[in-house]
Amino acid sequence: MATAPKLVPGKLFINGEWRESSDGQRRDVINPATGEVASSIAWATAADVDAAVAAARAAFDKGEWSGLSGRERSRILLRVSQIMRERSDELAYAESIDVGKPITFANNVDVNTAIEQYEYVASMAQHLDGATRETPLPAFAFTRREPLGVVGAITPFNFPLILSSTKIAPALAAGNTVVHKPASDTPLTALIMADILTAAGVPAGVFNVITGSGSGLGDHLVGHPDVNKIAFTGSTEVGQHVASLAGQTLKPVTAELGGNAANILFADADLDQAIGAVISGFVFNTGQFCMAGPRLLVERPLYETVLGILGQAVPGVPVGDPLKPETVIGPLSSQVQLEKVAGIVDAAIARGARVVAGGKRMELNGGFYYETTVLADLPNDDVAVAEETFGPVLTVQPFDTEEEAIQMANSTPYGLAAGLQTGNIARAHRVSAALDAGIVWVNSWALLDPAVPFGGVKASGWGREYGPEALEAYTRTKSVVISTQA
Repeated sequence: MATAPKLVPGKLFINGEWRESSDGQRRDVINPATGEVASSIAWATAADVDAAVAAARAAFDKGEWSGLSGRERSRILLRVSQIMRERSDELAYAESIDVGKPITFANNVDVNTAIEQYEYVASMAQHLDGATRETPLPAFAFTRREPLGVVGAITPFNFPLILSSTKIAPALAAGNTVVHKPASDTPLTALIMADILTAAGVPAGVFNVITGSGSGLGDHLVGHPDVNKIAFTGSTEVGQHVASLAGQTLKPVTAELGGNAANILFADADLDQAIGAVISGFVFNTGQFCMAGPRLLVERPLYETVLGILGQAVPGVPVGDPLKPETVIGPLSSQVQLEKVAGIVDAAIARGARVVAGGKRMELNGGFYYETTVLADLPNDDVAVAEETFGPVLTVQPFDTEEEAIQMANSTPYGLAAGLQTGNIARAHRVSAALDAGIVWVNSWALLDPAVPFGGVKASGWGREYGPEALEAYTRTKSVVISTQA
């Protein structure tokens, strides 16, 4: 970027209008790379949630969006993707300032992935067809795919743009209206997207953004009787609360929750390729990635060799200012997240973990930085192994047999992602089938595409994002049976 885009103070976006919160409260947005104020946002109240839901309900009932053909919605969503490309520098800069995400990744991964998601669902919007059903009844029977109504989209701090597009894009493609509640710490790209969707031709009230407290606003949105579905990404604990609250009004929920994926490195793997996948799997987005690979399981003959390679390679991965194009690892997203990661690592070291690399905070520009860390020799039930750290921390453990590796990989409550590195195609099929996860990567990590669904099992949630499966979650099936009797 020749010049950095200007960050404007954020307001709520309700019924096609920018407005302050009903009580006028605002809150600063902190740049995690410096600890300084980057912007400010309106801090919404329950009354603002009510206004946003009312706008979304009225827009849905009027049919200005839900009543369009899939092809007409497709044209507008393609226009959204085009405007996103035109404003990609602005989106990437806001994502970097908001999250501490390296600008190179924000542009090449986050912005491009969100654009591709809108392009993908635009094509799918034209194919939300029902089907005729052959029956012995004296009737003509068929099904219709219809939008659900008002969708409440609640998104986390780590991938604000991507994890909002995975909900908003298919919800709109299916004809729903949306109230988006972004994470309180990282709201900036959500506000830019409100402007982009409006510029593309999405009618007033169809898309609304409320910024503010996660627990206060989120609970009010989830429990609102005029909201027909909740799409949530966040921690398992909050996801359980969301599902329980949504159950009181019997609204469906899709939830992508916590993860703690294992990456299994077999002795027959291409070691150079495998090490690359291992490192990218736990440092991407500073480890703040539900589908990260923070647990490495290594076949015992390679254990010390792999630790030696990681000890040499990991400290060389560039950490620093996320606005510099060469930076690979930026800061953690907040002081709270930094304290959490530091506490987990300090406790693991006190329990006897071997520090292969890192293990300390970094003093850099006043930001929330932590060294890229590799810990070894912890038992499988140690909290640093069994629970999600959500930072640039890798634990490494040895295994002796394929069966032991599978058992270790499946031993946590989570099941969002998993991976294996092997040169044996039969083993790749065998182990990927045995791993209890929603997505499994073989000889890679985090290869994602809008056509390939992802989501969790066990404590990692339910439902799928991406692929045709995502649009199915934003529609309902209606059966119509027309008598053919005279």
